[in-house]
Amino acid sequence: MATIALMGAGGKMGCRITDNLKGNPAYRVVPVETGQAGVARLAERGLAPRPQAEAVGGADIVVLAVPDVAIGKVTHDIVPSLRSGTLVVGLDPAAPLAGVMPQRKDVSFFVCHPTHPPLFNDETDPRAQRDWFGGIAKQDVVCALFAGAEEHYAVGERLAREMFRPVKDTYRVTVEQMAVLEPALVETFSSTLVEALREGFDEAVRMGVPEPAARAFFMGHIRIQFAVLFGYADFGFSDGAKLAMKLARDLLLKPDWKQKVFDRAAIRRSVQNIVEGIQQPK
Repeated sequence: MATIALMGAGGKMGCRITDNLKGNPAYRVVPVETGQAGVARLAERGLAPRPQAEAVGGADIVVLAVPDVAIGKVTHDIVPSLRSGTLVVGLDPAAPLAGVMPQRKDVSFFVCHPTHPPLFNDETDPRAQRDWFGGIAKQDVVCALFAGAEEHYAVGERLAREMFRPVKDTYRVTVEQMAVLEPALVETFSSTLVEALREGFDEAVRMGVPEPAARAFFMGHIRIQFAVLFGYADFGFSDGAKLAMKLARDLLLKPDWKQKVFDRAAIRRSVQNIVEGIQQPK
């Protein structure tokens, strides 16, 4: 049985991990929580937080379920006192890529992040169909060994499957590749485009299209568009749709958008802003 010091055990992600690991015979979870609301949420689960020094001093694994802006301070506090061979598990690539976590040659650092349930899936349970984050519906997880012993990758991957269960597949990437996925692909890029989709929808309603009709039409067509562009459908766009897309592209996208969004220096600036809590990018 591996002993896990779960930092931020009473937070939103911490509670999900606490719930998924509670009663698991492979793990003994020692919760660490300082926030009053988090302590109350742990009490609802019949748990009481332990002092940080006690928890991390006896841990085989330390899971960092804390905000990105706090990871630098937390890890500087705990890493010097970890036992040799401890595995530190982060849930986001921002902090390790930004270089705010202290390193030790005898301590391994693993990062994992859930993909969340996919847009196209085989879920039939109504609860799973409305599970946006995972925990009821199946999801996948991306994993990276940031530093340390190679054998710790398998340890981290097994834990990731339990923390985010039910998990279908795991994918090994580098921390740099994980940052290409988030923040670059899904936050900087796709979240902004989806926000623009919502603004376009609102404009159609403002122009007089009844909101229920606009919603039904828009959601149905978006499903087709994703199916075509990502290879789920065995047909393509009509000639009229292709022409409309070609004419609109120059109106909506700057020619150099890929270089600006996925430039590695830009990604590093983005993760630095995240760990520093900067609201307006530098």
